[in-house]
Amino acid sequence: MLELLTWAVGGILWVLSGMHLYWVFGGQKGAKAAIPSTGTALLFEPSKIGTSIVAILLALAAWFVLELGGVTQFLFFSTFHSYGAGLLSCVFILRSIGDFKWVGLFKRKKGTVFAKWDTVLYSPLCFLLGTAILVIMFLRTA
Repeated sequence: MLELLTWAVGGILWVLSGMHLYWVFGGQKGAKAAIPSTGTALLFEPSKIGTSIVAILLALAAWFVLELGGVTQFLFFSTFHSYGAGLLSCVFILRSIGDFKWVGLFKRKKGTVFAKWDTVLYSPLCFLLGTAILVIMFLRTA
């Protein structure tokens, strides 16, 4: 079970990293649904550098999870497993809760393409990823 959960979480993070790289290199599909908006204008225009940083961080998070779950032999983050898992889990769970206005399960702004996808997919996925990382951490240390 630990190995399956580890591969699932790591795989999802790799795919998310790949999506961000797709956008960095000019891909447009799904981009409008991935950025919060007022309904008439995007809240921000993501830069290629910022999107690249997110892609790199997601790839590092994927590798970290694969290490944490024990499915890789090359250990780059081994000294950070306990703190890193808690931190990474908090990042995803806090993202799922959101800012209470534009993003997250408790957002006030509804009715936009982003808000719909955030409610149906992004926020629940972040909550599940955060929770799964905690489960991997506890199963690994048990």
